[in-house]
Amino acid sequence: MAPTPLSLLCALLLTLPLAIVFTINHDTTTTTTTATTIPPLRHRTLISPPPRKTKTHLQNPINKPPNIFPPPSPPFLKKTDVIYDDDTSLFQLASRVNPNPSLAGAPKKLAFMFLTTGPLPFAPLWELYFSRTKKQNLYNIYIHAGPNVRHDVLFQGVFNNRTIPSKPTGRHTPSLAAAHRRLLARALLHDPSNYMFALLSPSCIPIHSFDFTYETLVKSKNSFIEILENEPGAWGRWAARGDMSMLPEVEFGSFRIGSQFSVLTRRHATVAVNDTRIWSKFKLPCLKENIYRCYPEENYFPTLLSMVDRRGCVPATLTYVDWKERHDGHPHTFHRSEVGSELIRSIRRRRPRYGDENIKGSDASVTRRNYPFLFARKFGSDTVGALMDIANDVILRE
Repeated sequence: MAPTPLSLLCALLLTLPLAIVFTINHDTTTTTTTATTIPPLRHRTLISPPPRKTKTHLQNPINKPPNIFPPPSPPFLKKTDVIYDDDTSLFQLASRVNPNPSLAGAPKKLAFMFLTTGPLPFAPLWELYFSRTKKQNLYNIYIHAGPNVRHDVLFQGVFNNRTIPSKPTGRHTPSLAAAHRRLLARALLHDPSNYMFALLSPSCIPIHSFDFTYETLVKSKNSFIEILENEPGAWGRWAARGDMSMLPEVEFGSFRIGSQFSVLTRRHATVAVNDTRIWSKFKLPCLKENIYRCYPEENYFPTLLSMVDRRGCVPATLTYVDWKERHDGHPHTFHRSEVGSELIRSIRRRRPRYGDENIKGSDASVTRRNYPFLFARKFGSDTVGALMDIANDVILRE
């Protein structure tokens, strides 16, 4: 018998709940499978490995300073370096450099160290001086200019990026001698090829060509530093910190006087930065009533090297200065009207004063007296034009 319309409708109504149940079960199964293969975000965050930590200078323990490394070649260490305010760490680091490094094929270099509180008025002359070299890469330049000086404005050309982290300096204090030691330390750390270390002031000029200066210095195994004994006023200088304050490290008989401006060998540079015993006396402040007898920059290095290695020094400075008729602690300043070719030639004809002229012996540093002056001071800033006029024909010509 054929189904009636009513029976077909009843059959359809009976199967509808089964279809709904099947649809719900299928969606639930699909959702469950998806949740298994792609977990929710919160689950992935929990089971993923933690990100790898990257060490930075901010993660050093508070009570443990970061490692100290030698400065690169160049630029030099910045003011923010860990050793900027810690000369002790700087000198300890520099004292460990090799005083006689074996540098196969590397030329010996001269380290020119400028100690100033402002600009270098003779920068054009020095630029010309350094540009007239037969070979390149024979020198380095270092400038101690004080922490408040705009280095990027004042020092350009060959002097750009040559300043070291510095501290304030002033006369009648240990600060000038400390600045000299700081320059030595930085130069030692910067380049193992630095062989001789010349200290210069902003009023210094060269009176020979670079090549002449280079050949003169690299042939020597001795430092050039004025070491004077039994000078007038020596007792006052020795007792400037108090009558017995220098004892027992520095007896009066060991006390020496000399020019602030010297040229030291690498070995003597390491001696200076490694010294704490003699420096412990010279870094003491002078008594207020003795302040005008206080010249540590003219006493520390001559005394130290005289005590440690007298025979390793030529007891004379290679920087000419005119003390004639001067009694105020300042040498004569040359001005524009005095500068000409004859002045340079007359300085070249002169020879340094030796601090051991009364000593007899066969030591080469005593018997040899033909070293020339290589630099001269004190020149006023108004002479730069006159000096540049004679630079090519006189100053830089041998």
